[in-house]
Amino acid sequence: MIKFFLAVFVMISFFANAQNTATVTRKLDSLFEKTFNRDDPGGSVLLVKDGKIIYEKGFGVEDIKNKKPITPKTLFNVGSISKTFVASAILRLADEGKLSLDDDLYKYFPDFHNTAIAKKIKICNLLTHTSGLPDNRKIAEDSVFFLTAKDKENFAPIKQTDTLNFEPGEKFEYSNPAFNGLALIIEKVTGMKWQDYVKKIIFKPSRMELSDITDGPHPESGVSHGYLKDGDQFFEKDYGEEPTFAAAGNGGVWSSVDELWKYEQAIQKNIFLKKSSMDKARTVYTFPNWKETAYAPFIGLCWFIGNDRGIQLIGHTGSQGGFRGDYQWLPGKKIFYTFLCNTPYTVEDIRHQVFDILQQYNWLN
Repeated sequence: MIKFFLAVFVMISFFANAQNTATVTRKLDSLFEKTFNRDDPGGSVLLVKDGKIIYEKGFGVEDIKNKKPITPKTLFNVGSISKTFVASAILRLADEGKLSLDDDLYKYFPDFHNTAIAKKIKICNLLTHTSGLPDNRKIAEDSVFFLTAKDKENFAPIKQTDTLNFEPGEKFEYSNPAFNGLALIIEKVTGMKWQDYVKKIIFKPSRMELSDITDGPHPESGVSHGYLKDGDQFFEKDYGEEPTFAAAGNGGVWSSVDELWKYEQAIQKNIFLKKSSMDKARTVYTFPNWKETAYAPFIGLCWFIGNDRGIQLIGHTGSQGGFRGDYQWLPGKKIFYTFLCNTPYTVEDIRHQVFDILQQYNWLN
């Protein structure tokens, strides 16, 4: 008799969950169909619960010329989500004993103009945006040069720094050039292009077969284009129009929502990095000389550790040219959410609307 009632309970729970999921799917359809116009640049979204893809759809077009529809496999430039790949490559080299997070910059860049500054700043400072290095690139004055400037050219002005904005570890200040520098460190340690190293140790074992990384021009075909809008007209804003777009260490990865889920699964299964290293990367990293009083540290080794409705979020957003991206893992709820678009929707606003739906149907309770 007990087995009978247990079986009935399981069956009722199954149908209730299925009905709940179907309702959430309809609500998400309604949200995104209102957000995107069918023939305009749009986006792709993927939602996972307990290891199962619950929602995976594309909206709008990847190219306004050929009107090719966006799908979950459409490749977008993921912007600063790329930084997590660079960080993982650095941590892999640390796992292998080929570098230390406490190595200073002088070890890798002995041509730094100010030796004392180079010896103060550690790799861990670059990973956590706490180096104090100013972004002294003259992008506005030399925008034509920066249209094709790669990591080396973007990091070169930083090596001429004479003064820091603060002492390393004292504060947080977001830095794109820091990750251009980290990409160059990968090349110095491995003797190969950092893009090839990431493909070898992350893309391949994670089965990210379509993903790519900028090395100069973005891939010539098979990817979406980024767009901004002037009045009622869209205009392209990616490689060739957006200065620093070719600087790949801070934002050069091209991927899809489908393959970002493969990336997250590989992270959780410790495919390319030791569990202890990824746990460290996804835990708030602190420095003993922290002086910022307005807020406490909130970043791990590249990963941002946030909170929404009392629920922990681990992730990263991305913004480059006309592209925007959002990548979030909710460990307490076993929910993974990612959203990529090729025109600048405010990804945080969209995430809040998605989470409102999930909360309404008890997915976040």
